[in-house]
Amino acid sequence: MMNRSIPTRRKFLTGLGTSMLASPLASNIALAAPSVDKNARWEETIRRGLDYLAKTQSSRGQWNTPPYPAAIAALAGTAMICQGSTITQGPYAKYIARTADYLISQSQKNGLIGDPDNDQRYTYSHGFAMLFLSQVLGEEGLQDRRDDLVEVLNGAVSFCGKAQTSAGGWGYVSAKDGNDYDEGSTTITQVQGLRGCRNAGIPVPGEIIEAAKRYIYSCQNEDGGISYSSQQKGSSRPAITAASLAALYNAGDYDSKKVPEMLAYCRKELYSISKEDSLFGHWHYTYLYYAQVVYRQGGEEWPGFRDRLYDRISDEQLGDGSWDSPMIHKVYTTACNLIMLQLDKGYLPIFQR
Repeated sequence: MMNRSIPTRRKFLTGLGTSMLASPLASNIALAAPSVDKNARWEETIRRGLDYLAKTQSSRGQWNTPPYPAAIAALAGTAMICQGSTITQGPYAKYIARTADYLISQSQKNGLIGDPDNDQRYTYSHGFAMLFLSQVLGEEGLQDRRDDLVEVLNGAVSFCGKAQTSAGGWGYVSAKDGNDYDEGSTTITQVQGLRGCRNAGIPVPGEIIEAAKRYIYSCQNEDGGISYSSQQKGSSRPAITAASLAALYNAGDYDSKKVPEMLAYCRKELYSISKEDSLFGHWHYTYLYYAQVVYRQGGEEWPGFRDRLYDRISDEQLGDGSWDSPMIHKVYTTACNLIMLQLDKGYLPIFQR
């Protein structure tokens, strides 16, 4: 379990920077770094976006987002911890703690985190909530909330195992509620959430992850991309392929012979920063995951991709610090963009290289 305070992490990063200055590679690394002006602009974009999330959060820890309230709250909270704040420290600690309390309150007796009566796609809420809560667990200093987090996450993992379909994926609802139907995007949220739990010390049965990996590979097409569902195979979807790669990296599957094929497909479809209309309206979802993939690949591809992506995101920010949403809600779009913009900070364990 990763249980490092922010000061400790900052000391590590400072020390790393000092050692790089003495390295013969330092000049090459500096060439890959963003300019001071670009970095300052991106930081201002991040600050304004996070302040928008903070001022629009309710005192109960949620946002006024009728669709997917728990899922969007978890994403917004994740954007805040990407900044370096924790549940106990930093300028957004209060808002992170509120988010944690709200998501804990959404935990059901069967382990689901979400509201099955009012959310027809509750596995999104469940997956994103697992991810957020697992990331704050290691920094929680209050014993009663820590106990609650452990109890909720253990129940969430148990629910996840029972909700998995016979093919190894997940649908918008549990296998029982959804007649064993599965699809790629909800499968990814479960895998990433489960990986976050395992990293935080919550037991996760290995067979759940292995079945999910087999499911992803069963949906692969000849062009290397991933189909929408094992039961509805058709043309490859860039969004689901990018998300699948991110999930496979989280699952530790870097060396499969199928991974290079998926990478090549995504690079062809997404690396140049695709237009919204070519991604079925899911631009922010797609790049939320593809940015993780390119960042974790590292090397020469990340800096150029990052600069194009971050400049586009900064250009599209609205006056109140948010971003418009063509499909879901401004808070959702804002949270996705802020997570992408802060990958380089390296604070969130689940996204680290």
